[in-house]
Amino acid sequence: MKNVVFILLFGFSVVAYGQKIKVVEGDLGVLKGQTAIKTEFTYDNMSVGKFPKEEDYVAKKKMEYNEKEAGTGDKWEAAWVADRKERFEPQFRELFSKHAGISTVSEDAEYTLIFHTIKTEPGWNIGISRAAAYIDAEATVVETKNPDKVLAKVTITKAPGRDVFGYDFDSGTRLQEAYAKSGKELGSLIKGKAK
Repeated sequence: MKNVVFILLFGFSVVAYGQKIKVVEGDLGVLKGQTAIKTEFTYDNMSVGKFPKEEDYVAKKKMEYNEKEAGTGDKWEAAWVADRKERFEPQFRELFSKHAGISTVSEDAEYTLIFHTIKTEPGWNIGISRAAAYIDAEATVVETKNPDKVLAKVTITKAPGRDVFGYDFDSGTRLQEAYAKSGKELGSLIKGKAK
């Protein structure tokens, strides 16, 4: 019984502490006193799983689903893209705002946070076997009126995405959690640095 408890605790600690977040350029202190920040999301040149190019991953998955049942691959592809605006970005914004104490807005603010997803690992959950999803990303703070002026850059590595209760059979659900975790941790980091 002690071995089982140890294995469970070790597994949870790996999931909880797998993510790394680090300021690699500039100073987040520029956000001190800010009440709002514009947010943008980019997915250019994103790798997915073992595929260096997202389009190769999407083509393979779409073909596999369509071979099993016509049309399901097309629906999967549409959901793969739609999840960004419908699930990932709102979840990130919600947790970021809550933990940073700065509201996210779509209109102009003095500063803009650009969240660029570099890698997506969708993971899997087939009931008897599972692997957590995660994302690697780079968050850049720029002046809204002068976006070439980078004020701070933060890297986020292996932001985990999985449902604690194991009901994350859909990759969108797992990845939504990775964006939530990223928003929470980045918001907390900014709150600490912008005091």
